[in-house]
Amino acid sequence: MSSHTTSPYSCPSAQPDMAEARVIGLVSGSASEPRIAYLKEEAVIPAAQAPAVGDLSPSEVFRFAARCEEHRCSQFADGRCTLGQRLVDGVDPVVDALPSCTIRSDCRWHAEQGPPACLRCPQVVTLIPAGRDRLSRAAALPVV
Repeated sequence: MSSHTTSPYSCPSAQPDMAEARVIGLVSGSASEPRIAYLKEEAVIPAAQAPAVGDLSPSEVFRFAARCEEHRCSQFADGRCTLGQRLVDGVDPVVDALPSCTIRSDCRWHAEQGPPACLRCPQVVTLIPAGRDRLSRAAALPVV
């Protein structure tokens, strides 16, 4: 794809400043075992309209999706999202059924990894809590 083409996929673990960023969930659970509480379609809001969260960064409170940046992303290689693959290969599922999701139809992880990515997705947070070694290893870029 050229740099002038818009990706048909959404990144399910985006930063709030990425193109077309929107809140798709809230970080819930505990500090050591976070879980994403996914929003219903009608509750999804553009990142720029996300409410202020005091001293916390938006990524500590919200889960964002955005247009996949493909080759502009350090997680993208060989035409695929390496993060989605590493999650499926290295992190245990945390749910037994597909969670409710507003982006599954265009989610890069689902398109490339299928339902196994969805079963791991609710534990993915931007800021990984201490003690989540398998998730940290999956998120780390391989050394080249």
